Amino acid sequence: MSKYRSIVAQLADRIRSGALLPGSRLPAQRQLAAELGVDLTTVTRAYTELKRMGLVEGRTGSGSFVRGVPAAEAATAGAADGFDLSMNVPPRPPGLGDRVAEGLAALLAGPEGGASLGYQPSGGTVRDRAAGASWLGRRLGPVAEDRVVVAAGAQSALFALLDLLLDRGGTLACAGLTYPGVRAIAAHLGLRLAGLAQDADGLDPDAFATLCRTAPPRALYLVPTIASPTTGTLPLERRQAIVATARRHGVALVEDDAYGALPETPPPPLAALAPDIAWHVASLSKCATPALRVAYVAAPDAGAAVPLTAGLRAISLMASPLTAALATRWIGDGTLGELTAAIRAENRARQRLAASLLPAGAIAAHPDGNHLWLALPEGWSATAFTAAARESGLLVVPADVFDVIGTPPRAVRLSLGGVPDRAGLERALLRLSGLLRWTAGGPGAAIV
Repeated sequence: MSKYRSIVAQLADRIRSGALLPGSRLPAQRQLAAELGVDLTTVTRAYTELKRMGLVEGRTGSGSFVRGVPAAEAATAGAADGFDLSMNVPPRPPGLGDRVAEGLAALLAGPEGGASLGYQPSGGTVRDRAAGASWLGRRLGPVAEDRVVVAAGAQSALFALLDLLLDRGGTLACAGLTYPGVRAIAAHLGLRLAGLAQDADGLDPDAFATLCRTAPPRALYLVPTIASPTTGTLPLERRQAIVATARRHGVALVEDDAYGALPETPPPPLAALAPDIAWHVASLSKCATPALRVAYVAAPDAGAAVPLTAGLRAISLMASPLTAALATRWIGDGTLGELTAAIRAENRARQRLAASLLPAGAIAAHPDGNHLWLALPEGWSATAFTAAARESGLLVVPADVFDVIGTPPRAVRLSLGGVPDRAGLERALLRLSGLLRWTAGGPGAAIV
């Protein structure tokens, strides 16, 4: 393979795997040429080809930036013989489409139907906030309606929240392997991420305490239950230690509880232990369906909810009144709880299937979770395995996408909910298992 094509192949693979996020700036052409020991014209030709492929765009005076994978190419990757194990969605509950159609029809035919077709308050109507308080109260204990803000999904809520809590250049502590959406927010807002050590039980509270003593962050972001990608769930003792350290050093807690509704008996959320310093974000995407695009935020108090609402107004104006009202209806009539229970049951079946097909000792998983964390054998790097999996019709996410420390492990995240049925998932996992055994020829070697 020529040097020019090698550069194209390596950068394209990193963009397609997600190791290079949309908006990331590529190295300057002269810099990359010097690092690789090639002519400037070779790098220029490679960047031109990446632009032709739609993966990169040039910005006059600023350089070259990642655009992401073109929609047509992404669709092809998930076509007939392919399996998407990359998007962390829950398995679709039986009859979900019918429930949506019936719920919307009943909603529009009712007395509140007309109001769901117009503009509404940016933080949600009183009715929707009260429903959110009821849903959150199952894990947090009683939550006053005026503490709750309804957002158009967790990503917009986190963007507005981090913009509210931190100034440009401020430090946000997080696990060393963390949610890529927060990495993207931090890059956009000019925040510094301080990655902390973690193990099978989640973030290490001693590492957090050490950081607070030496260079206190403004806030700590964490997913305490079934963390993505590692699936770790913080035990109660760690949660209490993190709360104590945060109180001692005046650090705000940003609790992303995306998966908190999935376990039947999870540890108490941080916002239940320290409601006065914790911001609790609970999306319905992982426990019902991402189509709703609804998340509830429990602010420390009613006063704190006001500036968050102002931030959301600037970002997205409001959550969809129609889907917010549908979520309210589902909370009230028990449908949301039934959907979550169905997802939990299917997750357990899929996790058992994965454990029976993948190498023993190589996976970390929570029985109720949507995903698992797969450690790779010697000879594979995460990015090389991701590229090889893609060639085999499998989309997975390499550790690099989550890494904020600079030392990603040899591992990939597999999301089990995106494949429509268990028969398809079994085929995907068998194909993946076969790929794990193929290490001849050094597939983990660098492309360039």
